[in-house]
Amino acid sequence: MRRNRDLPRGRIERLEIESEALRGNLQGDPNRRELHVYLPPGRADGAGLPLLVDLVGFTGSGMSHTNWKNFGENLPERLDRLIGEGAMGPVVVAFPDCFTRLGGNQYINSAALGRYEDYLLQEVVALVERRFFCGGAGKRGVFGKSSGGYGAIVHAMRHGGFWSAAACHSGDMAFELVYGCDLPASLNELAKHGRSIPAFLAHFEKAQKPTDREVHTLMFLAMAATYDPDPSQPFGIRLPCDPETAELIPERWANWLAHDPVVLAERSVESLKRLKGLFIDCGERDQYHLHYGSRRLHRILDRLGVPHVYEEFPDDHSNVDYRMDRSLPFLERVLR
Repeated sequence: MRRNRDLPRGRIERLEIESEALRGNLQGDPNRRELHVYLPPGRADGAGLPLLVDLVGFTGSGMSHTNWKNFGENLPERLDRLIGEGAMGPVVVAFPDCFTRLGGNQYINSAALGRYEDYLLQEVVALVERRFFCGGAGKRGVFGKSSGGYGAIVHAMRHGGFWSAAACHSGDMAFELVYGCDLPASLNELAKHGRSIPAFLAHFEKAQKPTDREVHTLMFLAMAATYDPDPSQPFGIRLPCDPETAELIPERWANWLAHDPVVLAERSVESLKRLKGLFIDCGERDQYHLHYGSRRLHRILDRLGVPHVYEEFPDDHSNVDYRMDRSLPFLERVLR
């Protein structure tokens, strides 16, 4: 719902993109995807404007941020308000659909889930910039929350220069905390299905109302398919532990940790220092313990001399889109 009905409205262009990067992915997910693009009020195109790419959290899609929202603003309405009230200048925002059979992905290439990193870098951005004359070198930013926050910070660590700014809201990091607590509970769910991943997924896909615990188990399997894929296994998933005792398998877990932002930061200094701006925040009582990982990353970046803005706020992980009132003006300002 719009908070200020007197402000001019931007518009959403609804495109379709046929992806070569996602073609033939192991999950059988479609490679033809909807792509929503926000254009600010009064603009026929985005000529000369910064381009921001929105990465949503697990179980979400770009379309979930452009959909009508009760008792709050969707993201286009938020942008209309921030732009209309002068809190930020105009931008173009792309809302890619990166949903998968396993509930989402972490916006990196995976032999099990698909080449979503390539999809964003080589196809989504290229199409939007070509169609709307926006973005380009020095004027691209990426932002997201939760899994999307992970995608934003990892893209900044790997592709500083392609992206010139990033905002990470409550992104996955300190894997032993965020995923370690989910491991035994996920094994308990798998045990109900003979410790069989295919049997669990068959049950999940037939369930009329999956439980919260089942959704979290699906998320854990999606992380395994992201960080340590094995295309020879069903759905490309192998667990990082003994399914009977929950003992971590060192070489499997090491593959997970190689993707942890608090580990990646040390070898990503050059990429991060190419950014014009980096914004990181997290709720101080995040129920996935992400505030501890965020604090670790903040300390590491300080020690490495990487310029960034770090903020904590008095909330948890849920329903914190209002924090984009801080990050979106920041991104536009550093990219203009």
